[in-house]
Amino acid sequence: MPKSEAIFRPARKADAAALAALIDIAGEGVPLYLWSQMKVPDQSVFEFGRARAAREQGNFSYRNATVVETDGEVAACLVDYALDDPYDISNLDELPDVVRPLVELEAKAPGSWYVNVLAAFPEFRGQGIGTRLLALAEERGRQHKTTPASMIVASADAGALRLYARAGYGEIARARVVAYPGCAHDGDWVLLVKPI
Repeated sequence: MPKSEAIFRPARKADAAALAALIDIAGEGVPLYLWSQMKVPDQSVFEFGRARAAREQGNFSYRNATVVETDGEVAACLVDYALDDPYDISNLDELPDVVRPLVELEAKAPGSWYVNVLAAFPEFRGQGIGTRLLALAEERGRQHKTTPASMIVASADAGALRLYARAGYGEIARARVVAYPGCAHDGDWVLLVKPI
């Protein structure tokens, strides 16, 4: 059976369920944990995540997302945008413990084009989609006259680290992962940057 062509397109509100799942994959389970703390009683965790992805505003809005579709099914996504410059961390003490190291790392790359989410469902990995999404993010960063590009990845995710190293990203800082229920690993969050 011939391989289907991957279609890269802006996300739509109807993609919110797939986006929520992919955001959680990219976030190593941190989103699922946070959503479980934020949801209302009788609301499922993924229902809450889906509602966040369907918002019109916010970093995790579908409006900041690109999806890759194969045979009518969302296979992968990219969520990217410019980080604030200056990057305000004055409310760091008000944030959940698990988020603080990530925010501290983001603050080390103010004004960069931030690849917040780059994820593919397991059955679509190894097809070059991640490399193409990275190239798309970097092109958008150049169009916005934003440099460098940045991202945060778990040190335990060797496959992602290899992909980003091949694409020219280098480590500039690390912060310890704060354990949370469902945390699959310990280690560090790694801030990577690349001039674009």
